[in-house]
Parts: sequence; C-alpha cells; structure tokens
Amino acid sequence: MEDLTSYPNTTHGRSSAVPEPSDEALLGRFADGDAAVARLLTGRLGPRSYSLALRMLGNRAEAEDVTQEAMMRLWKMAPDWVPGQAQLSTWLYRVTLNLCVDLRRKKRPDALENVAEPEDGTASVVDRMQDTARKDALQNALQQLPDRQRQAVVLRHIEELSNPEIAGIMDISVEAVESLTARGKRSLTAILAGRRDELGYEHG
Repeated sequence: MEDLTSYPNTTHGRSSAVPEPSDEALLGRFADGDAAVARLLTGRLGPRSYSLALRMLGNRAEAEDVTQEAMMRLWKMAPDWVPGQAQLSTWLYRVTLNLCVDLRRKKRPDALENVAEPEDGTASVVDRMQDTARKDALQNALQQLPDRQRQAVVLRHIEELSNPEIAGIMDISVEAVESLTARGKRSLTAILAGRRDELGYEHG
C-alpha cells in the first residue's frame, strides 16, 4: 500500500482537511433519504445518550434501551427538524433525560443496580480495584440525589455541558441550574465524605 503521507502538499499552505458535516447537516441528509449517514450520526450521538442514561439509571441494559429509543425518536423526527432551532445534541439530551425520568418512575427504588465500567487490562489489580470502587461509589451517590440535582450534576460535571446548555435541556433558568448543581455537589460531598481517603478523592 502506498504511503500517502510521502506525497507533497499541493495546497500551497491551505489545509487539505475537509470540515466534517455538522450533526444537523447529517440529519438533513438522512431525512432526504441518505440512510448511510445514520451510522455516522449514531456514532457521534449514541455515546452521549448512553453516557447520560447510564449515569441517570445506573444500569447498562436499561441505558442501552433508552439510547436505542432516543435514537429511534431521532430518526422519526428527522423530516420535521428545523435547522437553527436548537442543537441536535441538546434535543437528544432532553429526550434521553425524559426517557430516564419516565423509566425511573416505573421502577422500584430497590431495583437500582451498581455498575462498574469495563476494565482495559492495563492498570494493576490494585489500581483497577480502586478505580472500580470509585466509580461504584460515585454511581451509588448519584442515585441518592433528588432527580433534578442528579440531572444537573451529571450534565454539568460528567457530560461537561455549559450551564446555558443544561438550562435548555432541563427547561429551567441558568440560575436554577447553578443552584441545583451546587446543592447536588454538596450532597455528593456529604455522601462520599466518609470514604474520601479510601477512594482517593480530593477535597473541594
């Protein structure tokens, strides 16, 4: 196979990289009948939906079901999407969040399960055990927060969205987001206080 990197750059200083189409552009192509872009868009948005669902529900199988349902709703909505009305990721986060809330309402409190992330095999046994303990402890602590606090904390500190983005997703003010996030963080600190040294969490 030829090494394409050995060929000279013929763009005379201009970048040869082609900007990737936006999520909204891909959805428009899907709505126009280009089914092939569904896989690309799923690769972009699916992990975001799954990550949020997993943190909200604490159960991998349920998170997968929620993600699948959220993506199905995305495909159904595609023909009616109005470009510029909102970010597609914001829409998907909102749908995922609502699906999680609906599912939690149907569940018994004792049906929540602890979840550990898959191991990559590169860390030592002790490191892996502590890493798993941290993730389990955080997941358990998140499940003890009131729903709205958990939503705000997950979106802000795990999904790393901005407060305005979270406000749009949760349909509340930025000030309310800040309040929920602060209260949720204080609650997590209190819940995990007795295990900080054991788990290696820093104070703050």
